[in-house]
Amino acid sequence: MNENKLRIRLLFERLEILSKRQDSFFKEIEAIRIELELLYAAENETISTPKEEIKEVTNVEFTAKPIAVASENSFERAAYERKMKNESAESIFDKIPNFSFNSEQFIGENLISKIGIIITVIGVSIGAKYAIDHELISPLTRIIMAYIFGAVLFGFAIKLKEKYIDYSAVLMSGSMAILYFITYAAYSYYALFQQIPAFLLMLFFTVITIFAALNYNRQVIAHIGFVGAYAIPFLLSDETGNVAILFSYMVIINLGILIVSFKKYWKSNHYVLAFVFLSIFFAIFYTTFLVYKLVREEKFEKADIFLLLLNTFIFYGFGYALLENNETGKQLLGLYTLGNAIIHTVVSLLIIRQKSADKNLLYLVIGLALVFVTLAIPVQLSGNWVTLFWVFEAALLFWIGRTKNTPFYEMLAYPLFFLAFFSLIHDWSEAYNRYIQAQPETRVLPIFNTNFLISALFIAAYGFINWLNINKKYVSPLAGKQGLYHIIAYSIPAILIAVLYFAFRIEIETYYNQLYTDSTIIIAGYDPNYPDYYFNYELNKFKGIWVLNYSLVFVSLLAFVNFKFIKNAELHVINYGLHLLAIAMFLTYGLLTMSELRETYLSQNLANYYPRGFTYIGIRYISYVFLIPAVWSLIKLCRPEKMLANYQRIAFIVLHTSILWILSSELINLMDLAQSQQMYKLGLSILWGVYALWLIVLGIWKKQQYLRIGAIGLFAVTLAKLFVYDISHLNTISKTIVFVLLGVLLLLISFLYNKFRSKIMD
Repeated sequence: MNENKLRIRLLFERLEILSKRQDSFFKEIEAIRIELELLYAAENETISTPKEEIKEVTNVEFTAKPIAVASENSFERAAYERKMKNESAESIFDKIPNFSFNSEQFIGENLISKIGIIITVIGVSIGAKYAIDHELISPLTRIIMAYIFGAVLFGFAIKLKEKYIDYSAVLMSGSMAILYFITYAAYSYYALFQQIPAFLLMLFFTVITIFAALNYNRQVIAHIGFVGAYAIPFLLSDETGNVAILFSYMVIINLGILIVSFKKYWKSNHYVLAFVFLSIFFAIFYTTFLVYKLVREEKFEKADIFLLLLNTFIFYGFGYALLENNETGKQLLGLYTLGNAIIHTVVSLLIIRQKSADKNLLYLVIGLALVFVTLAIPVQLSGNWVTLFWVFEAALLFWIGRTKNTPFYEMLAYPLFFLAFFSLIHDWSEAYNRYIQAQPETRVLPIFNTNFLISALFIAAYGFINWLNINKKYVSPLAGKQGLYHIIAYSIPAILIAVLYFAFRIEIETYYNQLYTDSTIIIAGYDPNYPDYYFNYELNKFKGIWVLNYSLVFVSLLAFVNFKFIKNAELHVINYGLHLLAIAMFLTYGLLTMSELRETYLSQNLANYYPRGFTYIGIRYISYVFLIPAVWSLIKLCRPEKMLANYQRIAFIVLHTSILWILSSELINLMDLAQSQQMYKLGLSILWGVYALWLIVLGIWKKQQYLRIGAIGLFAVTLAKLFVYDISHLNTISKTIVFVLLGVLLLLISFLYNKFRSKIMD
């Protein structure tokens, strides 16, 4: 069943990946189809080619067939797929004239139009300036004429769109630019508009520009619209400083960008140019900031930290996005991140040479270098290498912070503690339980595998961190801070114990999971197409028992190490709770699972395929060997000289409960093996009565009242069981035996209480 679940999960992951690819292909196909239709509409009237010269393209079909994935667009995709299957590519491609690209055509149809509109806008601006300077016409007339000129361009753009779409797009862009800046001039220079009308006009022009960009499918028009939209608050500002209005307006513009992003998937391709200017801006700001701080020897303030971090991460974020959207750049992301670390390392060396520089500035720059080194590993690498790098980096920083009494480095190590821990958990989830029987290379050899080696190295690094943390020779400079320091002080040993426990537990579980997968048997059923699959389900029960046995050993060894070496009071308390949990799980789940294995052994279920040997019975006695040291170490934890002396009674109650529980389980086990299932009810009542008598004797001898009270309670439960449950299932002889024995036991208990009355009263 685990194999089926694994295969289902893998198939779902592949299905999700293919679905995302399908969405991308669907968008590209739709964009190409629309652009082809628009190009055909534009060129159909301008290029006349005899029909016989048209390249005939036949038998071309769209082969992108979306898989059936439930999504909000699934019906739309299905309809589109049917349409594309029924509609031959001839309807589009056969109508496209066969013309080749040449420089003359590009200059004449594309470049000249763009230069022309730029010159036109400049000409209108020069003419308007000349008219203003020489007062040839009134300000109102100048503005009206400029609006008319922009409107005429806009009208020509709409008129020519059907036949000359590229030329029309250029005219549309120019008209919008003219209308933007004429509105600004009317507001700023001539005060012909109040602020609100001018604001509404510019917002109206922005909306028109965005709709035009979507309609023309031209990214440059959208750029003009959004640049103009963001320019409005600055062009029309009256210096009132109304922040609420400004940010409300920005929300509206961003919603517009979101709408456009749903409609169009536009990307610019000027990667190198963008990266060059991004680097220049970052270097200018960084250099200006450092020169001012170092030359003036000014103190480093909190605002400076914010500005430096803002500049650094804006540069890194935009650079990362540029590289990620480029096929070659994707391979350089780790190198780019490491390059950021090198930049800050070089800067830190320059600051060190400036001996009078503020140490806080030095620490921040070194911290940035370490941050980018930390980021470079997961960006470029993956899996176990990331975990190892982070945990070793955390150990190094923590060692420097503690031994050199530098709180800055110790605090840098804190987030790495948790990053490395969560990375290790992720590694475990990816590395284990991936075994497929048909792929032997996916099998994991217990203990002797790379994943366990990584866990061992992680434990070694965390052990070193924990040793530094408890070493009285190296006191933390943050010890006086109650909040963060105490969280870390408890987190370090907790993570170490958790990783130490699960590193071995996962190996045990993986071993049995692989055996379970290998136990697959396929048997032909009634329908040959649907055979029956069988597994050795008892392997999962063995796995649970061995995990419990390991847990008992783990808590016992943890107690021993703490007694001899660590001697940590808090760890005593934690270990006490772990002992109680492990013993309780053994007595409940463990003994129940062992009883189920006994039933399988007796019934020999599927014995033809899976041998049911004496191990199904002997596993319980092997497990008792692991339970004994756990109970013993629990009692030792509660010795009078230990801090848990007040819990000594609980430890002895757990001891006697475990003994009685195991004896009862063994009685049932022996009765089942002897095929005397009906006698275990009688035997349990007698066993419980005898043990109650023993507790009375022990309680009087050791002068322990809680033992005597527990014995009385046990006897009460035994009598209740006798009268409510046993009496209806026992024959006359059995009833006689149990009643006589329990009666004698009660008389003995009463005699002991009378004989040792003075001792009990004392």
